[in-house]
Amino acid sequence: MEVGARSKDKVLSRREIEALIANGRSIVIVDNRVLKVDAWLPYHPGGDKTIQHMIGRDASDEVHRFHSVETLELAKRYQIGRVEGIWVNFTPPIQGGKFRKEEELDLISEENDTISSSEQDASSTGTSADPSPIFEPADQFTSSIRQRSSAGIPRISSTSSISSVSLDETRAAPKMTVLDARTQREIDVDTAKYPSLDPQTQANIVQKYNKLEDRIQEEGLYQCRYSSYGIECIRYAFFFSMFIYLLRSEWYLSSAAFLGILWHQLSFTVHDAAHMGITHDFQTDSIIAMLIANFCGGLSASWWKYNHNVHHLVTNSPEHDPDIEHLPFFAISHRFFENLFSSYYDRVLEYDLFAKFMIRYQDTLYYLIMCFGRFNLYRLGWTYLFLGQGPRKGPAWWHRYFEIVGQFFFWTWYGYGVVYKCVPGGWNRFLFVMISHVITMPLHVQITLSHFAMSTADLGTAESFPQKMLRTTMDVNCPQWLDFFHGGLQFQAIHHLFPRIPRHNLRRTQKLVQEFCNEVDIPYATYGFVEGNQVVISKLTDISRQAAILSACQRTIANGDMGMH
Repeated sequence: MEVGARSKDKVLSRREIEALIANGRSIVIVDNRVLKVDAWLPYHPGGDKTIQHMIGRDASDEVHRFHSVETLELAKRYQIGRVEGIWVNFTPPIQGGKFRKEEELDLISEENDTISSSEQDASSTGTSADPSPIFEPADQFTSSIRQRSSAGIPRISSTSSISSVSLDETRAAPKMTVLDARTQREIDVDTAKYPSLDPQTQANIVQKYNKLEDRIQEEGLYQCRYSSYGIECIRYAFFFSMFIYLLRSEWYLSSAAFLGILWHQLSFTVHDAAHMGITHDFQTDSIIAMLIANFCGGLSASWWKYNHNVHHLVTNSPEHDPDIEHLPFFAISHRFFENLFSSYYDRVLEYDLFAKFMIRYQDTLYYLIMCFGRFNLYRLGWTYLFLGQGPRKGPAWWHRYFEIVGQFFFWTWYGYGVVYKCVPGGWNRFLFVMISHVITMPLHVQITLSHFAMSTADLGTAESFPQKMLRTTMDVNCPQWLDFFHGGLQFQAIHHLFPRIPRHNLRRTQKLVQEFCNEVDIPYATYGFVEGNQVVISKLTDISRQAAILSACQRTIANGDMGMH
């Protein structure tokens, strides 16, 4: 027992941790503890990809925000050591990070070791060992070179990293493509607008962010106001009653509208429960989410958690965030023109002829496509459940089977009992299905609204969690009486900072977040609902124009007419 305790207290060097990751170990830093979580990957209810995006990183903020105190205590069982000082993040393997094995590290010359040691002493950052060999700062346009499987651009080593190449080679700037140049401009805009990425500045932001967390705890904003859910239940009961009454009165289309409104409103409670924002108990909230989403709405709450947790960690990353990977219908960054490899879907997002056509008109088709969003959620849920993509072990092992039962239950009562048995005639049935689904369109607009207009630039691994969330997410202003319509999704920036806060407390939390943003000089993006929609459409229009320009250039080159271009 004593030997095990000493082992957990052992200080691991950066080189040792790098070698462990190079050998395939899943190493995550939490509160200066080194956790080897390989054994937890198949058990993690939030999916293995969320952990993979944290490998080699200090994930303290992310882990604390998403997990209960009990879960944090259980995580200590995976501790294999600790680090001292401020940890400088590696780029995780899933994001393109490269790591050296112990044999490779042993071959590094003594001269380089001496240089790196002296550089570290001069840096005063307090890191435990050498700088990351693969850390790419923002000025190296990292986001344009990671995981680009088809662009053929070589990976660039950081100018601040240890490298075996000559000094002349490290100074040589790569030749940028037009798209790389635009990526660099977007990075430059963000680095000028947001606080510096130097360790001291980011550490100060994290420190004040943790103090904000303490204040939120003190003011009881994590405590769910069940009286607010009592009001929600009255609202749900009204919509359900109108659906049944109008169905029996043979007002089929009006009945379908109330059913769609009910689904729209219930989605907000599913969102709360999936984030453990109601009872704060994992299994209880999971059952609430699955019963409402699956049995009442035909959607998979487990798929949503698997997808949504990744979105929260790598928000607005074209290569990694599934919530913005909507080719061939939408592209919110010029980077999608490059056939990006999606680490979430494990495939290339092809920018083919159909995608080129759709992106050309995406601003015009935006609301029309949003009308069919719920059908896409069915498809994604079926893929997740029937292909067994979720955890088959651990506390969530049974969720898949519970939701499969829910699928049969939903399609029995809705598909057979309502649409087939209660609604006469093929045309009426078609309209009933379409109206009940299309009327949920505002939900899909709300989901995309807070991110589509925000930055997709990657500022590298030095950026803190709170700064990244505020840089990639915006809030929507609305009167308090309209909160029921938005269901808390209007406070997405606040929700991304503190995902387990119940939605009825988000408005009170907003003032505290605004004070925090003013204190650390991070812009807090907020728009009115109409203005926010205008910003999103403007962004889609801009990307469409970029696509048209790129297409024209490609045609000119293909025709051999270089001319004055």
